[in-house]
Amino acid sequence: MSSEETRAVSVAVVDDDPKLRTRLAMHLGEGVAVASFPSIEAMEEKFSTGNPVVVIFGPSYAAPAGLKAVQGVTLHRAEIGALMVVDELSTQLLQLALRAGVRDVITLPADSEQIREAVERVADSIPVRSSATAASDLDHPTGELGTIISVFSAKGGAGKSVIATNLGVSLARKAKGPVVIVDADLKFGDVAVMLKLTPQHTILDAVNALHRLDTQLLQSLLIRHQPSGLLVLAAPVEPAFADQVSASTMLRIIKLLQTFCQHVIIDTPADYNDVVLALLEESDDILLVTGMDIPSIKNVRVGVGYLRLLNIPTSKLKLVVNRANSKVRLDVGEVERTLQMKASSLIPSDIVVPQSVNKGTPAVIDSPRSNVAKSLEQLADLFLAGHEAKRDVG
Repeated sequence: MSSEETRAVSVAVVDDDPKLRTRLAMHLGEGVAVASFPSIEAMEEKFSTGNPVVVIFGPSYAAPAGLKAVQGVTLHRAEIGALMVVDELSTQLLQLALRAGVRDVITLPADSEQIREAVERVADSIPVRSSATAASDLDHPTGELGTIISVFSAKGGAGKSVIATNLGVSLARKAKGPVVIVDADLKFGDVAVMLKLTPQHTILDAVNALHRLDTQLLQSLLIRHQPSGLLVLAAPVEPAFADQVSASTMLRIIKLLQTFCQHVIIDTPADYNDVVLALLEESDDILLVTGMDIPSIKNVRVGVGYLRLLNIPTSKLKLVVNRANSKVRLDVGEVERTLQMKASSLIPSDIVVPQSVNKGTPAVIDSPRSNVAKSLEQLADLFLAGHEAKRDVG
């Protein structure tokens, strides 16, 4: 981030110690305009909603009451990037600060370079809302509900999350409206990692704010994948929090996302719990991901039978065969006959997939000319064509 970009984002220092506020402002240098405030209320009077600002909270906000006040700001205003400076940093304080929406914590004393670099990191993490999509599509919903696409596998390790993230990125780059991916693997979600994101908010924040959750608040909890524009609602950071998300709560969040997103992609765990079943029932399309191995095929066959027992229409199901070119003495035709389903998409095995996962850059961006990227782009095109056809009929 250049010094010119730093000036485009306002910086505020908030603490009850005026001497500390002055020292921190001096550390940032003459090239950065810094405003100083004794309280959050005074800061909010100065900076209106919508303008990006890095707020440096001093040690007086490191206590539980102060962190609660910080969370009240970060939860409602996505354009505020919170940085905290503390006298002494513990693991517990770091966890509490991150849960409160603080994006970086540094320990005093710190030199000018450390503080400037921290401000730049936080400024870079503030969602960009100046694009046409952010300014118009998100703020002015069309009234047309988005399509819900669940990516499901009855067996772990089938490549479900890779397909979900690449599909999301492809759709986000091509669709006329916003696209969001929801990590519904509440215990061990990998979507944020695969997109190289460090979310400050997760689905748990939406759950905790459910009684006042509206479009604007939900939008503030999403993180934007800058290379593609894909919006992300991340899974909780700790597996223990998964039990706090009920099926009814999840559906309410998904339905709200539908009101301003053209496509809602859900990455589900390999499970048949209440949350997953509710999502599958609500989905417009279900991508059933299988590998070219007997256990995967067997589990998908059992899963299809189970979904039929739940009266989920077969028309919703789309078979995706991953690593379809693997030399395992099985061919796609045998898989289709076993499952009594025609494959909608064949994703080839390719070394670029694990390479892209390790980089945190989806294959459709990292290796766009590869066969696997082309297959994933074709999968996205199926949903784009379906969306346009639905609009034409409507």
